[in-house]
Amino acid sequence: MTTLRRKGVLAIDHGTKRCGFAAIDGLRIAATPLDAHHGTGDALALWKHIERLLGERDIDTMLLGFPFNMDGTSGARANEVEAFALEFARRHPQLRIVKYDERLTTKAAEELLRDAGHRGREAKLRRDSWSALVLLRDWIAAGEPD
Repeated sequence: MTTLRRKGVLAIDHGTKRCGFAAIDGLRIAATPLDAHHGTGDALALWKHIERLLGERDIDTMLLGFPFNMDGTSGARANEVEAFALEFARRHPQLRIVKYDERLTTKAAEELLRDAGHRGREAKLRRDSWSALVLLRDWIAAGEPD
């Protein structure tokens, strides 16, 4: 009897000034916000940050927050996120890339941060990675759709 072993997921909330990250293990037990990248979403430093995060975990899926408008159409940043996804696929062809609706993740992250007692500058520095955490939780709750 063969059993398939699931691996972890790295979620990315791609931004123009900061990119937030969260990860979950293969058993889908521990979802955790990770260190955000502070800088442009196409910088060499971002790719080094991603390499470090991937090197620390057993990941087979990259979950990318995709910017849709409230009416479901592609958001203004969709082309930038698409370009990032293509570059990620070129650099990491072994990983599955899933684009998932990121609408309202920032608002949900801000609420979570407030509930956890984070305020002001501290909350602002954590917001992007907590948005990635919300994205990851939403995707898992939806049954991990492609």
